[in-house]
Amino acid sequence: MTAKAKLAKQPDRKIYGLAEAKARLSEVVAKAQTQGAQQITYRGRPAAYIVSAAEWEQRTRRKGSLVDFYRDTGVYGIGLEFDKATGMFREVQP
Repeated sequence: MTAKAKLAKQPDRKIYGLAEAKARLSEVVAKAQTQGAQQITYRGRPAAYIVSAAEWEQRTRRKGSLVDFYRDTGVYGIGLEFDKATGMFREVQP
């Protein structure tokens, strides 16, 4: 299903052309806060979405540390060992 078709299934969301979005920015922001992401097109193609600050924070929130990520991959604890690289670096003159 295309992104436009998904948006069309949600009656409260609207696709705005750039000029219309500029003219009605307050309305677009208000709808983003109450009805979800609002799409803006430029020359007929999707260009941007206006989303509420709460939705943005939820979507970009860190979901754990890098250590947690590696532990969850299944590679953690299998005994991999890495030797320190030697001879690959050149001396830097001050």
